[in-house]
Amino acid sequence: MKTVARIAANVFKESVRDKVLYSLVLFAVLLIAASVLLSQITAGQEVKIIKDLGLAAISVIGLAIAVFIGIGLVSKEVERRSIYSLLTKPMSRPQLILGKFFGLTLTLAVNVVVMTAALYAVLALYSAYTPQYLQSTWEAPAMDLALMKASFLIFVELTLVTAVALLFSTYSSPIWSTLFTFGLVVVGHFSADLKNFESVLESAPLIWMTRALYYLLPNLATFDVKLQVVHGQAVPMSYLAFSTGYAAVYITALLVTAMLVFARRDFK
Repeated sequence: MKTVARIAANVFKESVRDKVLYSLVLFAVLLIAASVLLSQITAGQEVKIIKDLGLAAISVIGLAIAVFIGIGLVSKEVERRSIYSLLTKPMSRPQLILGKFFGLTLTLAVNVVVMTAALYAVLALYSAYTPQYLQSTWEAPAMDLALMKASFLIFVELTLVTAVALLFSTYSSPIWSTLFTFGLVVVGHFSADLKNFESVLESAPLIWMTRALYYLLPNLATFDVKLQVVHGQAVPMSYLAFSTGYAAVYITALLVTAMLVFARRDFK
């Protein structure tokens, strides 16, 4: 575990030094702040707009970090030929994969916390200048703690996407890994529709194929509770526990597969 922790710490340090990472986080913070101006377009819906755009910014920027940095965790080492020196050190290939994954997970956690704090700061500032009688008409208070639940599930989704990107990067080029990962993310958000295809398909093989894809592909829509939070609907802790458990099982399967693939890869 000490070896994995050292690798994770190095990945975190490298990610923090990455100027692209700072640019993405800064862009997200500015977008959250700009949501205050955009919210003025819709009278009476200002807080909803700020929350919606803020959570969307956290999700999109986090996704960009998870995909582009996640894919580069392994492929970058291969392209630079630094993988040879890494493999000569006292570490196994599975330890390298785990260290890379946990390092980027820590990076994502810090960035999600920073962006969530920025969203709360914007909401606090807006609430301070809003009369009390207008605040009483809001479906949920500006400083609603349920926003943390939405941010937490966004982080859980990003860790799953990181595992996907890491798996693809163990055997494919950066370009193909990016396309595969983004494709799986898009399909994952609409995987529930695959089950509905059964009612319109007449071919038994196609029905079985869509059913298999439904159960095999990650259902990323599970982690999207932005709409419920924005409209003040309750998100039970049991739902958070179920979603986290689902992600943990899926991430474990992805990491095991990535370690097996990477262990068999020949770099000669």
